[in-house]
Amino acid sequence: MSLKTRFAPSPTGYLHIGGARTALFSWLYARRHGGSFVLRIEDTDLERSNAESVNAILEGMTWLGLTYDEGPFYQTERFDRYKEVIQQLIEQGHAYRCYCSRERLDGLREEQQARKEKPRYDGHCRDLTEPPAPDAPYVIRFRNPQEGSVVVDDKVHGRVVFSNGELDDLIIARTDGSPTYNLTVVVDDMDMGITHVIRGDDHLNNTPRQINILQALGAPLPVYAHVPMILGEDGKRLSKRHGAVSVMSYRDEGYLPEAVLNYLVRLGWSHGDQEIFSLDEMVSLFDLDNLNAKASALNVSKLNWLNQHYMKTLPREHVARYLGWHLGQRDIDPAASGPRLEDVVGAQCERFDTLKDMADGSTFFYRRPDGYDEKAAKKNLKMGAIEPLEALHADLAALDEWKAEALHGVVHGVAEKLDLKMGKVGMPLRVALSGGTSSPSIDITLELIGREESLARIQAAVEWIRTNAAEG
Repeated sequence: MSLKTRFAPSPTGYLHIGGARTALFSWLYARRHGGSFVLRIEDTDLERSNAESVNAILEGMTWLGLTYDEGPFYQTERFDRYKEVIQQLIEQGHAYRCYCSRERLDGLREEQQARKEKPRYDGHCRDLTEPPAPDAPYVIRFRNPQEGSVVVDDKVHGRVVFSNGELDDLIIARTDGSPTYNLTVVVDDMDMGITHVIRGDDHLNNTPRQINILQALGAPLPVYAHVPMILGEDGKRLSKRHGAVSVMSYRDEGYLPEAVLNYLVRLGWSHGDQEIFSLDEMVSLFDLDNLNAKASALNVSKLNWLNQHYMKTLPREHVARYLGWHLGQRDIDPAASGPRLEDVVGAQCERFDTLKDMADGSTFFYRRPDGYDEKAAKKNLKMGAIEPLEALHADLAALDEWKAEALHGVVHGVAEKLDLKMGKVGMPLRVALSGGTSSPSIDITLELIGREESLARIQAAVEWIRTNAAEG
């Protein structure tokens, strides 16, 4: 049997960053060993599952580039199969009908808690031969072994032993006949030939129950690897208060998928002291033996460092594609006018940590600023700036070749001609072009904005200075 892993999210919200890490680990393990990666949508929670969440999961997987070999499979389309297995378990004596009322179960739980016992079903209906009434409602319970232990040789936590005496007879079908999680996941893993189950360690307590069901069905057991949860930077369980927890919110905040994948793979896995991994390196190096049993905490500073690394080292056209999306969110169509996105990436990639900040800092290349930063204008757009700005306008207009080297020469030439320090020439020009004091080198800024627009912005700045001077 070939190796097969799966990612099985519940569509009750966005693709959580913890789920994305689980998907990545499963994907990498399958890719390294020449196996298959399955996407399964566990949508049996009909009240909470919705199509919007399914789309969010698929969108997140696509953005990260985690392509699946099989699926997506939907559990709601497999109800007939689950009913078939439940009936098989009943006929083989591995399951039974339980007629206990909610009132009885609540009373049982209260009594056990009063005795400081672990609440668990007491097997009241385990050996019933007839229902209490012909039309009495019932659930189906799995007849869990009462003796012995279940041993889980987990690839992360090592050997974990569960006493069957601590496991009660769990419900595998509700009163309406719908199957429960622990039944559906077992049937799916069995039918789909899943050989390795990589999932969060919040599922570790479910594993002995699922192993007992698999053994009752005569199915082979997969290898289990339960990875610890991801914590916030404060060391507490990750939640919305920590900021970005959805995969797509990382896109919205301006991170490249390559940076997010590199960041996620290091949350609980290591290969020596190496921090930066290409996707090919992840595939060739990833193994379950190097997973950490301790929870990992988010570190936004490291993510920002990784993101800038990828913005600087990936092909400019690749980064430009993602930058274009962020500019589009600002109602800018880079293809309609303005400089090539690849050139903007080259000018800006070392100045920002995220594409979102790069987009904010690059809008002036495509759209003339509505005004000037108040502090920057007060300091740099004064009456004394008119002479160098007008000299720049004249010399730039006469320039034959609108290239950075020639533009650099003009700016320095004006400073020398007027016997001014570069700051007295360059800063008014920078504010005139960008609306503020932050931009790439002035020659690159001029080249990217272009001749006509640069000259128009310089002239507009001169007129703004005169108008403000006249108004006092």
